[in-house]
Amino acid sequence: MKRKRTQLVDDLKAKLAAQEVELKQKNEDADKLIQEVGIETEKVTKEKAVADEEEQKVAAIAVVVSGKQRDCEEDLAKAEPALQAAQDALNILNKNNLTELKSFGSPVAAVTNVTAAVMVLMAPGGKVPKDRSWKAAKVMMAKVDSFLDSLINFNKENIPEACLKAIRPYLQDPEFQPDLVASKSYAAAGLCSWVLNIVKFYEVFCEVEPKRQALRKANAELAAAQEKLSAIKRKINYLNENLAKLTAKFEKATADKVKCQQEAESTARTISLANRLVGGLAAENVRWAEAIENFRRQERTLCGDVLLITSFISYLGYFTKRYRRHLMENCWRPYLSQLKVPIPVTADLLPLTMLTDDADIAAWQNEGLPADGMSTENATILTSCQRWPLMVDPQLQGIKWIKNRYGDQLRVIRSEQRGYLDAVERALAAGDVVLIENLGEMLDPVLGPLLGREIIKKGRYIKVGDKECEYSPNFRLILHTKLANPHYQPELQAQCTLINFTVTRDGLEDQLLAAVVSMERPDLEQLKSDLTKEQNGFKITLKTLEDNLLSRLSSASGNFLGDTELVENLETTKRTAAEIEQKVKEAEVTEAKINEAREHYRPAAARASILYFIMNDLNKIHPMYQFSLKAFGVVFQKAVLKADPDETLKQRVSNLIDSITFSAFQYTTRGLFECDKLTYTVQLVFQILLMNNEISPTELDFLLRYPVQPGVTSPVDFLSNQSWGGIKSLCSMDEFKHLDRDVQGSPKRWKKFVESECPEKEKFPQDWKSKTSLQRLCMMRTLRPDRMTYAVRDFVEEKLGGEYVMGRSLDFAVSFEESSPATAMFFILSPGVDPLKDVEKHGKKMGYTFDNNNFHNVSLGQGQEVIAEQALDLAAREGHWVILQNIHLVARWLGTLEKLLEQYAEGSHENFRVFVSAEPSSTRDSHIIPQGILENSIKITNEPPTGMHANLHKALDNFNQESLDMCARENEFKSIWFSLCYFHAVVAERRKFGPQGWNRSYPFNTGDLTISINVLYNYLEANLKVPYDDLRYLFGEIMYGGHITDDWDRHLCRTYLEEFIKPEMMEGELFLAPGFPLPGNMDYNSYHQYIDDTLPAESPHLYGLHPNAEIGVLTQTSEKLFRTVLEMQPRDGGVGEGRGMTREDKVRSVLEDILERLPEQFDMAELLGKAEERTPYQVVALQECEQMNVLTKEIRLSLNGLNLGLKGELTMTSEMEDLQNAIFLDAVPDSWTRRAYPSMSGLALWFNDLLARIKELEAWSADFILPPAVWLAGFFNPQSFLTAIMQAMARRNEWPLDSMCLQCDVTKKNREDFSSPPREGAYIHGLFMEGARWDSQTGLIVDARLKELAPTMPVIFIRAVPVDKQESRNVYRCPVYKTRQRGPTYVWTFNLKTKEKPSKWTLAGVALLLQT
Repeated sequence: MKRKRTQLVDDLKAKLAAQEVELKQKNEDADKLIQEVGIETEKVTKEKAVADEEEQKVAAIAVVVSGKQRDCEEDLAKAEPALQAAQDALNILNKNNLTELKSFGSPVAAVTNVTAAVMVLMAPGGKVPKDRSWKAAKVMMAKVDSFLDSLINFNKENIPEACLKAIRPYLQDPEFQPDLVASKSYAAAGLCSWVLNIVKFYEVFCEVEPKRQALRKANAELAAAQEKLSAIKRKINYLNENLAKLTAKFEKATADKVKCQQEAESTARTISLANRLVGGLAAENVRWAEAIENFRRQERTLCGDVLLITSFISYLGYFTKRYRRHLMENCWRPYLSQLKVPIPVTADLLPLTMLTDDADIAAWQNEGLPADGMSTENATILTSCQRWPLMVDPQLQGIKWIKNRYGDQLRVIRSEQRGYLDAVERALAAGDVVLIENLGEMLDPVLGPLLGREIIKKGRYIKVGDKECEYSPNFRLILHTKLANPHYQPELQAQCTLINFTVTRDGLEDQLLAAVVSMERPDLEQLKSDLTKEQNGFKITLKTLEDNLLSRLSSASGNFLGDTELVENLETTKRTAAEIEQKVKEAEVTEAKINEAREHYRPAAARASILYFIMNDLNKIHPMYQFSLKAFGVVFQKAVLKADPDETLKQRVSNLIDSITFSAFQYTTRGLFECDKLTYTVQLVFQILLMNNEISPTELDFLLRYPVQPGVTSPVDFLSNQSWGGIKSLCSMDEFKHLDRDVQGSPKRWKKFVESECPEKEKFPQDWKSKTSLQRLCMMRTLRPDRMTYAVRDFVEEKLGGEYVMGRSLDFAVSFEESSPATAMFFILSPGVDPLKDVEKHGKKMGYTFDNNNFHNVSLGQGQEVIAEQALDLAAREGHWVILQNIHLVARWLGTLEKLLEQYAEGSHENFRVFVSAEPSSTRDSHIIPQGILENSIKITNEPPTGMHANLHKALDNFNQESLDMCARENEFKSIWFSLCYFHAVVAERRKFGPQGWNRSYPFNTGDLTISINVLYNYLEANLKVPYDDLRYLFGEIMYGGHITDDWDRHLCRTYLEEFIKPEMMEGELFLAPGFPLPGNMDYNSYHQYIDDTLPAESPHLYGLHPNAEIGVLTQTSEKLFRTVLEMQPRDGGVGEGRGMTREDKVRSVLEDILERLPEQFDMAELLGKAEERTPYQVVALQECEQMNVLTKEIRLSLNGLNLGLKGELTMTSEMEDLQNAIFLDAVPDSWTRRAYPSMSGLALWFNDLLARIKELEAWSADFILPPAVWLAGFFNPQSFLTAIMQAMARRNEWPLDSMCLQCDVTKKNREDFSSPPREGAYIHGLFMEGARWDSQTGLIVDARLKELAPTMPVIFIRAVPVDKQESRNVYRCPVYKTRQRGPTYVWTFNLKTKEKPSKWTLAGVALLLQT
């Protein structure tokens, strides 16, 4: 190659030498011609001088002639009027008037004078006639026509002198005037005028004639001069022609010389360019040689690469970064390489390298695309895909880039706006780019043909609805949704390319780092920004130059060595590249310094990023918890400004972290319900500690999951079997080895610790007190699960500070400061609380009231939507406040409201504010508040006070002294009034105890209380005696009972009223609660004081419940807390996976374990063959086996399907995903639950329980002999077995079934003590009592022991007896439920013996449970 280039240069040098010889000869020829041209030029110059002189003379003569001609013309112009007048005079003469004149006999002198003058002028030859009489005149006019012709053709320029002389006397006659003569004769007047004007014309003409003669002479001279000049010019033209010929020869010679010279110079320049090109390309030679080699290698892998890249564009847009990498590296590449005919793929192929380059990426980032790799991949997919892109963009970062990218060319529409199809139609025809934003999960079917590009009529039209719209090939459609996790129909996913623009934690961290540095060190961030733009500019410039160079090289034809621009382009590229390389090196140094300085602030950005994602995950708890990235950005900026300054950078960053964390905490918690605030705070502290590597993910995994080792028995009396199972599971971790041994070895010390009132405040026994805070939490969860809510509060306080657990509500005025026309305030309503009073109060301070007509309160409901829209429109223009109450009542209008709020967010009056209130939905499916309204508003929750003290005061607050004084029967009214207030507080607050409080939750409200008091007043006024039964019925069955749907809850309500409202209350013997007697007659304020002075401290006793009820609630609350936090853990590894296992590994491990342990199904044909008698018990056993088969079949089928899905052999469905999530979270999958029995256990315990049930059924179905003691909890349908007992007894004794009931006798024995079933009835075991315990010694229900929540019942003997023989005295009708959930799991009612009043156990919520 190099030799070839050198030969080319040598050939060019030889060519140049020959061209130089030829150039010398052409120069000599040109010089000779120059001399000849000079001689001829001199001749022409002399002749031209003579011609110029003659030309000047001719010009002078022409000036004189011109002057004379002008004088003549001016004088002639003066004669012209006279001539015209004479002509006009003749025009008035005609044959008639001349004949008339001629006919005059003897006219007057004036007429005869005129005719005489005419005869003088017309005298032939100038001989004036002597006879000028009238007679002679008549002879002259004898022939009128001839006379007129002679007048018209009169020789006016030659009038004889004699005639002129003879006519003077006539002209001097004063009466010789046409006007005077006209009175005598019109014809005579015309002749008079003609005479006068002819004479006048002739006089002027005589003056002009000499001048005309002079003019003729001058013209002759001019003609002669011009002829002489023409002769000279002809000579000059001849000379010029000769000169032109010589000049043409000279020019040709010169052109040949110049051409030769140019060729020589071109050759020299080409040599120079060739040398420069050789030198320039030499630098590229190595790189291009490598590139060619790379291209050859790529040629082999091109098909595989293209296949991989097109798959990347087509399928991976919706996946997160982790799954994109996994699919590319672990699935697709291995698959292509393992085919029978492998498809080669470039080993280190990156999708971006084939689809885009640094210049494109730089341009996108300059347009506002986030700088993280995920966003770059998304932009690449969006710009490369052939199907219409559908952006999943909950944080609106992608749409911001799109709007910046396309600018004014973009047509932004929404599917809900009016006439949007017309806008689409116009864009289709014009070939515009259309963005349809804020799509839901369902798209308008009208768009179907457009999404599928179903073009018709040779691709020129597309059908939209019923209309055929013109289709431009340049049309581009971009779809956008801000839903975080939308589920689209498969056909839509086939028509569109889904792209996941959801912000990632790393991406957000980088964005927030830029934000905090721009506020803290604007100089650094500006320098960084300028540097990035400069570097991006460098990349773009280099790319452009290189593209131009390669374009010229590829398009050059023939010899391109003469392309100076090409060579200069190459040199410019080299020079620019060198400059850029130098600048890049400098920039790298600068950037390293900047990055080093910026990295100091990264901990603050990282903390903010994790705070946002924790906040964003809260919608998993409740759909009302929606927060936007934009709103978080505002909180973040305010927190940075609010942070305490410090000169030390490290301390300043620490202050920033504290300020950002607390600001985000305050912003988030004010919009959370009390029950969820601790969940959020716990998740916050755990995620922060994990990020800082301050806690072990494995230990946290244990705390959240609490995997209990099943089938163990506690060796110590102060710990339950479940607690001991937790300890054994904990011992498998190195940090907790021998915990079980230490507990067994020092039982007294551990018992003292476990049974202490607040163990979370005490030190652990032995060396366990030195464990970390999280390790102590893990141990506390096994020992005292009921104290975990307190323990985690202490943990949060230790790690983050006391302000995170104080629970102060934020002042409304502070929250209001954050509102704006674009940021509404959203009040999440709770029963019995009116948060809008704060709005009215604050509005009054600021001058916004109803009276000022600038405060609008619209309570939404049917027909109020228009009023609300009018109020919003007015307020946006005028700067008023608008309250929209109960927007959840107008579900269909909420989309319009979202759009209106978005519309008024921009361009409204700065004082415009919107306050919205709505009740939260009870379930996720019934949630209707649009995401846009929730995200862009400040959410505030206001919940009623908790505790009996607050609720009782609140109940009294509905009345005043006038209320108490309105009834004449003061004692009775006040006593029952106070009892009703206490009853109201009890039934409302009892809800906090869960199912043990009420089977179902009821919306008791203050209206129930106030109406009940009105009824009380009316009945007391109308009756002399207090109608206690009537009042209790009205209150318990109608006022409050109207809410109640469960029979046992109705019984509880009646029992409360029977205890609180009875005749004894008038005798001062009634205690509403232990230590709280019914007060006597006092005034209104004294009742409030009585409550403060007398009401005991908050405890379950105030509600008639055992203290264990609170322990149970606390235990369930802590379990729910940890379960929720576990479900909120990020799915990308780390917490929740624990012990080094991935999510899939853990699921696969559990799946395989279940499949391995799951027994085969019952052979129903064989069992039916065995059960020949079909006794009631056998029928129950068969039914149970059949139901068990249905359940185990579903378990096996679903697990096998999931196993194939995890292996990639089946497509993962949403059902498989739900199953996988449930297994990972140790929850029973929904598909199993639907076919199973009610249970509140986690998956591990549930499956062990299932195996135990199968084992029981196997034992029973082996010979269908009733077991000695039946495990009632082991049935799908326990009622069927209890009914079977009655059926068996009825058949044996021939009793009617409808007049029988079950008799329940509690034995003193355990299951092991029975070896055979009873002769009649059955022994049942496996029941637990909640709310009390069974005393085997006395055979009665007694108060439960503290912390013993659900003691086991002895074996119970169940038999059927006639209804009339049933024991009904001193018994408590105890409901039996399958689980602690109670309510829908009701089984039966057992009559249990008691010495106490049954009402005590009713109020205590005592029940038997089949499972704990």
